[in-house]
Amino acid sequence: MSRRFFSRLSQNYIEILRDEEYYDITIEVGKDPNVRIFRAHMIVLCYRSPFLRRTISSRSNNNDVVAHIKLPNISPEIFQIILKYIYGGIISLNGQEPSEILKILTAADELLLHELVDYLQDYLIENKFEWIEQHFELTYRTSFQSNSLLELQNYCTDFMDKFPEKVFKSLDFASLPEASLISLIIKDDLQMKEIEIWEHVLKWGLEKNPTLLPDPITWSDDDFKIMENTLQYCLPLIRFFSLSSEDFFQKVYPYKKLLEQQLYEELLGSYLDSNVEPSNNILLPRYKNIDGIIDSKIVNLNIVSLISRWIDKIDINNKYAYARELYLPYEFKLLLRGSRDGFTPKKFHELCDDISHTVTFIKIKETGEIIGGYNPLVWKSYSTGRCGKTKDSFIFSFKNKDNFRDLILSHVKNMDKAIYYKNSFGPTFYDDLDLYVMKGGIEPREDREYNYSSCKQKSYEKKIRNEEGRFTIEDYEVFQIVNNHAFGLNDE
Repeated sequence: MSRRFFSRLSQNYIEILRDEEYYDITIEVGKDPNVRIFRAHMIVLCYRSPFLRRTISSRSNNNDVVAHIKLPNISPEIFQIILKYIYGGIISLNGQEPSEILKILTAADELLLHELVDYLQDYLIENKFEWIEQHFELTYRTSFQSNSLLELQNYCTDFMDKFPEKVFKSLDFASLPEASLISLIIKDDLQMKEIEIWEHVLKWGLEKNPTLLPDPITWSDDDFKIMENTLQYCLPLIRFFSLSSEDFFQKVYPYKKLLEQQLYEELLGSYLDSNVEPSNNILLPRYKNIDGIIDSKIVNLNIVSLISRWIDKIDINNKYAYARELYLPYEFKLLLRGSRDGFTPKKFHELCDDISHTVTFIKIKETGEIIGGYNPLVWKSYSTGRCGKTKDSFIFSFKNKDNFRDLILSHVKNMDKAIYYKNSFGPTFYDDLDLYVMKGGIEPREDREYNYSSCKQKSYEKKIRNEEGRFTIEDYEVFQIVNNHAFGLNDE
């Protein structure tokens, strides 16, 4: 049995460090005017630090009674803390600012003190994460100064991936490297308003050009050219078409000389003329990670946003509406999903009857098209067919969930025949979009799966498919629109 007396041993070695009689090396630490000379012992330094072993071996002179080395990259205050660790195995971080701990970490890494490097990385991540969030650029830059700081590097990389919006709001964001900024603003799911991203990018550009005044009114053509060159890789990643007309006029118009002429003219036209055809290279609004809006296997939040605009009669005729900031005032509450609940009229009426303000989405098997309609009325079941009367219903189609150039919105023109009710029919918008079970068979029609689905323009303004007639359903969903915010539904 053995007993280890490390505490006493550690104390003895610290006392050796303080001893001024037996030292055999001096270490000049820091740069003018902050320079200090420390006395130490080669045998301790060589066995505790591989870096110091190499340095002492290459620079010491056997003819000298006392060897001398220089460490200009480490401050005297930091080296004193490091020496206490080297001699006594003690590191005390109480009262140390996180920025000083980063310096200790950098010094420990330079001296190849791997045990201390690992400890300091863990300490910062576990205890100073809020400070890292506020001083992200400094932490990020420090972590990538050495390949030995992998734990801190991974933490920073993961933080950028999961919380990019917090990086923008850090105190030292403007010092972020260009490559890191681009990796942030290229994200489709960056959880920030586009106008905020634009303002942060401008702030970053001004930081890179301190001679420019913040107000663009004071800029010359040369100043604009300088800023344009600085932001040349960032500008194409800004979703300018997502901005409201107010944000465009107040926050982008003063910087119009930064934009390519064709982009600026189309952007301006999108606010002034709703009939202008969008170009092919417009980026969609950034995806929002919002729980509870919709649970769909067919559509995404971009389509949900557009449907919500149409329900609230916002930008109905504007061909750029799909490119604007996501508009999500409603929860889409799932009532029915064909692949889950079945494809029978009976199941549709069981789950959806007597519920108003519903949206139906249908995915067509042959083409992947998404078609559907909005019904502000309640669904009903009758043995003989009846029509529902409303002026606010509409039907629509998308080539797929990511293609908005060829979308079709068709409003009801014959409000007396907007909706059709029958127990053998599913969600039906007269002949313009109908699902039902044809006659025949032994079982009641409402118990069998839909065997007839088609589109034929009659009661609505436009046909929603180029080829009218029958199609095959891959899946369909019916949602109730629930008012989550202060936006009213168009009740009859």
